Amino acid sequence: MRSFWTQLPKPFFVMAPMADVTDAAFRQLVAKRGAPDVFWTEFVSADGLYHTREIKEMKDEENPLMGILAKSAAERPILAQIFSAKPEMITYATKLVASLGFDGVDLNMGCPDRAIERQGAGAALVQNPVLAAKLIRVAQEASDLPVSVKTRIGYAVESLDEWLIALLETSPAAITLHLRTRKEMSLVPADWELMKKAVEIRNRVNPAVLLIGNGDVQDIEDARAKIAESGCDGAMLGRAMFGNPWVFAGRKSGNTSRALLLAALVELAQNFEKLMPHKNFSILKKHIKAFVTGFDGAAELRAKLMATDSADTLTAVIAQHAERA
Repeated sequence: MRSFWTQLPKPFFVMAPMADVTDAAFRQLVAKRGAPDVFWTEFVSADGLYHTREIKEMKDEENPLMGILAKSAAERPILAQIFSAKPEMITYATKLVASLGFDGVDLNMGCPDRAIERQGAGAALVQNPVLAAKLIRVAQEASDLPVSVKTRIGYAVESLDEWLIALLETSPAAITLHLRTRKEMSLVPADWELMKKAVEIRNRVNPAVLLIGNGDVQDIEDARAKIAESGCDGAMLGRAMFGNPWVFAGRKSGNTSRALLLAALVELAQNFEKLMPHKNFSILKKHIKAFVTGFDGAAELRAKLMATDSADTLTAVIAQHAERA
């Protein structure tokens, strides 16, 4: 049931699932420059997968939600992250994910988006441990894929003694803890001291479950230090990937030449246009901000790139910049 999880080296370092960031184009960029030990997709609505694929009978290549589940052979092992508050939808999506050849399914129980919480999903499940446990169990029963959970340390206040124990009792393969409450969002530093408490609870309740820490991890060196200090099994890197697809290879942000940064941005834009036709090119603006910084002329170039609307125009602007540099 745990398959690849039991084969991972310790400590291990994994990619955070980030909406409009960890799509197939970005994951492939990272994979070529030093892959994480585990890839994650962006999160996708289990309810949405059902309604667009089954009720509307939309072709997969036309379905934006199925596009989120696109992947390449270079991205292994890879988890599909899904969310819902409905057991039947989790069952459906887990079976679909299994049929698409994923290595595992991850249940999002930490997203603070209010639209998702209104459905009873995401971080709302922290306040409903009985339903959360049921969702994990139906996912476990739906396929042979290992089931993991990504969540937070509590809702309004830290509640590991109740919430983490409820999750551990269902025996997921792994639990990723974003070390902030839902109320805190990302407005305060992640509390890695609480990972020590989480590890103690895990060791007492269900030692077989892997614990992954998430929040404010700057690079692999920082990840190693946080893991060693807290005793967890692995670390998840999120914002550290921005502008640094080499992060899992051990490179720190700011240690990459302008030429390499711009070449990576061009590759990302071209892959994005090819692999993500259902997404608006403007989504790349967050990557433009991250890649085009810290060198002479970056502000001027960044302003021009923010106005581009295709991979061709972005490539042309960067080529013109290179000729003058």
